[in-house]
Amino acid sequence: MFNDRSTPLSLLATRRSAKPRDLAAPGPDPAQLEAMCAIAARTPDHGKLAPWRFVIVAAERRAALAQVIVDAYRAERPEAKRIEIEALEQFAHQAPALVVVLSSPRAESKIPLWEQELSAGAACMNLLHAAHAMGFAGGWLTGWAAFSDRVRDAFGAAPERIAGFVFIGTPAKPLEERPRPETGAVISHWPG
Repeated sequence: MFNDRSTPLSLLATRRSAKPRDLAAPGPDPAQLEAMCAIAARTPDHGKLAPWRFVIVAAERRAALAQVIVDAYRAERPEAKRIEIEALEQFAHQAPALVVVLSSPRAESKIPLWEQELSAGAACMNLLHAAHAMGFAGGWLTGWAAFSDRVRDAFGAAPERIAGFVFIGTPAKPLEERPRPETGAVISHWPG
C-alpha cells in the first residue's frame, strides 16, 4: 500500500532506522544537511521556544569528537578496558554525516519542561524523516555519551542535554524491516 516513496504517506510508512555502523558514502553534502536541519526545526513547538538546536559535526572534526568521548569516559571509568575505548572511538566515526541534537529547554518559560523535551525528540524524528525524504537513511543513537556531562559540555552547557546523535548516510546493505507492534496493542478507543 505504501511502498512508493514518491508520496508523503509512503515516505512515512517506509522510513526505517539504519544502524549507523552500516551507513556509508555518499552522505548528504553541507547544503543537504542544512536543509535537513531546517526541516527538522519545523516540529511542534508550544510557545515558539525552539527548545532544541542542531550541531553538525564535520567529517574532519570526528577524531576530535572521538577524543572528547574517550577522555570523558576515562575520567569516569579509569579502569576501562581497551575494547571499551575502541568502541567509543568508533562511535564518533560512524556514517558519513553526524548531527548532534541538543535539548535546550527555556527554564524561564511557562511551557512545561516535559513539552519542551518532547519537542526536542520530535525534532530528532523530523531530521530522520528529512534524511529519508532526500534518499538517505539515518540512525538516532544515545548511549553513554549522550548522558555524559563532559561530552555535553563540548556542545553546550546545562540545562542542555544531548537528545541524540543522528548519523546519516547511504545504507551499505538493504535495511531490514523490524517487527512492528500490532495496531490492536497500541491503539485503543475511549471510553473502552
